[in-house]
Order: sequence, then C-alpha cells, then structure tokens
Amino acid sequence: MNRMQNTMAKYVFDSLAPTLTLAVISAALLTAPAAAQVTPPSAQQRATAAQVASDGIALSELAANAPTSYSVQSGDTLWAIAKLFLKSPWRWPELWGMNLTDIQNPHRIYPGQMLYLVTANGRAMLRSNPLSDAQASLNTVKLSPHTRTQSISSTALPTLKSHLIEPFLVEPIVVDETGLSQAARIVAAQDSRVLLTRGDRAYARGPAGAELMDDPSQKFQILRVFRNATPLKDPISAAVLGYEAQYIGKARLVQSESTQSSTAADGKSSTSVVPASIDIFDAKEEIRVGDRLLPEPAQKFQNFVPHAAPAELEARILSVYGSAVVNAAQNQVVTINRGTRDGIESGHMLAIMKAGELLQDKTQAIPTQLKLPDERNGLLMVFRPFEKVSYALVLDITSGVKVGDRLISPR
Repeated sequence: MNRMQNTMAKYVFDSLAPTLTLAVISAALLTAPAAAQVTPPSAQQRATAAQVASDGIALSELAANAPTSYSVQSGDTLWAIAKLFLKSPWRWPELWGMNLTDIQNPHRIYPGQMLYLVTANGRAMLRSNPLSDAQASLNTVKLSPHTRTQSISSTALPTLKSHLIEPFLVEPIVVDETGLSQAARIVAAQDSRVLLTRGDRAYARGPAGAELMDDPSQKFQILRVFRNATPLKDPISAAVLGYEAQYIGKARLVQSESTQSSTAADGKSSTSVVPASIDIFDAKEEIRVGDRLLPEPAQKFQNFVPHAAPAELEARILSVYGSAVVNAAQNQVVTINRGTRDGIESGHMLAIMKAGELLQDKTQAIPTQLKLPDERNGLLMVFRPFEKVSYALVLDITSGVKVGDRLISPR
C-alpha cells in the first residue's frame, strides 16, 4: 500500500512540477522591484484586459498585416509590438488582455518569447501557445522538474525607446512664477573662480525670508542647478503656464546659510551674511555664478501604459523642447498646454490634428471663403505631466508638427 501511495505521489508531483515551478518563477518576477520604476496597470486597465482575455478582440481591430506569429526581438518595444497587431496601438490593454494568461504584467515581456495570433468566430486572441486550451490539454508532455537561474529583469521590453525620454524623467525643470522667484542663487566660488564643474565647491543664498537651510531629516539634501527660465505661453490665451528651465547639474548642500556678527576697531558692530556651502557633483556643462538652485523633487513612479485621453480633453502644442524652431519631427519631445490639473496623466495618447487651410472657392461666380476640415496628422504620448503643462513624445506623424497644433483624444 505504501509503495502504491509513493508511486501515486510521485506521479502527481511529476505532473504538477512544471506548473508549480512556473508559478514560483512568476511570483518572483511580479514581486521583484521594477527596473524601470513603473507603476502596475490601473484597475480599469486590468478590467479591460480581463474582458478581452475572455472574449478576444474583433478582427476589425487588427492591423491589416498583423502577423500570425511573432518572436520578440532584442530592441523591440511594447509600442512597436502593439503596432504590429492592432490598428490603434494605444489600446494597450486589449493587446495585453489577448495574452493575459501568459503575460500578467505588460512590463514583463522579454526577447525570445513567441506570440501567436489565434482567430475564431470573428474574434482574435494573442497567445504564447498556437493551440487552443482544449488542443493543448490533449498534447500533454511530461517534464521532469529542474531549475535554471537567469537574471532577466534588465532585458524586459520598455514601452518606448528609453533613450528618447530618460533625460526628461530625471532632468526637466518646469516651475511656476512663485517657484522661480523663490529659487536660490549661486553667489560666489572659491578663489574667485568664474566657471564651476564636478567636484568644485560654491556658495549660494536664498531670497530674503527663505534662506537656504539644511534639512536635518535628510541625510543628503540635493539641489538642481538651472538657468535660462523660458516662459511657456498658452497659444490661445497667451497666459504664462510655467517656466521651462535649462538643467545643467546637481549640487549637495553642505552647510546652511547663516549670519555672523563682528566688531570693528572703532567699536562699531556689523552683521555679515555667510552663504550656504554647496558641492557640485554632477554637471552637464560649466556652472556659473548667478545660476539658480531648486530642491530635487521626490522621485515618482511612472506608468507608461498607453491609453486614450478623455474624449472631452483638448490641448495645444506649446513648444518643441530644446529647439528654437516651431516644427517637430517624429521622436521629438514637445510641451503641451495641459497638465495634472486638467486630468492629464502619464501614458495619455493624443491625436495631432493639422489645421485645414483657408482658401477661396473660385468655382462660383462670386468666390466664397472655405475652411478645409482638420486632418489627423499623427500621435503623441504624454510621459511627464506637471501641474499646467506636460512633456509628450511624438510617435507617428504624416507631415511636420507645428507649435499651436490642436490635440484631441484619438478615439
């Protein structure tokens, strides 16, 4: 009897071992820290994915040349893969939902995975197994459990080409008028130096009533160094929505600003300001006396799951980052005149509309003025929202994008 029980137990273990091993590995991946620091999908995105995982997606929503299978390649992005299968690649929950049983987190797709497009009854699903569940159950292969260790966290596919937006996740400085007026300034350097770089010590002061003071609760108080604060004006109202500053480096606050009293030989006393001491530890270019300082903001987790902006939201392109020209090309970063106060969030997709031309209808005896309809010219995705403005990446365009172009939900 014991021998039969042992044989039965071994059979059950051998049958379930691959599933148990995969479950343990999946749990480890989902609980490991995200390398790219992204937030998990929202409850709404999960609900959409669950529905699509059950029902599939209409064939009419597939891209015209959607492949029947695809091997994930090194250098791919989630956006590029979405474009292969869907007409509207921002509908990311649908693509994720089509493979929900195999990919529980869209930020955990790796090179080497195979994706298969399975169609039936006017619906489509994306699987990692080309067979249906019923067919797969009839083709069971017995495997002996074994372990293999490999670090794959660094190979997970990013949503977009990371080098296009990474600098904007850690370096952008957009401040309002109050923040700009309250920014501290570098007032002097050692040995009367004019230009400063990494490893140099400098001295700084805050505005009257807001002296630059060390925070005892922080082990290291980091300050961003910037200059050339350019006003960002709304193209419609001309109101200043914020100031976009040029990031040039970082400094560590070493000693707080203070005052020092002294008495002269004639007995007269005086008070001198002792500026705060800062050490520069990062510099994109040479730092100068007069450059401004702002506290390093708290690091935020970003959600880059593309999803359509609300249908009622409308925006305009304010500027093309780092350029004096008014035209933007594909993969360039632009600033738009909507931010968190307007409901903008990371991952919002917006369609770029090209304004229709004004012309004269000369086909009639009395010419009349015509306004051609606005035409869709491309797509952009918000990846760094501030309170009143946001940074967005131009993903697809037909022709040049201009400052002032209208943006709407791509539904």
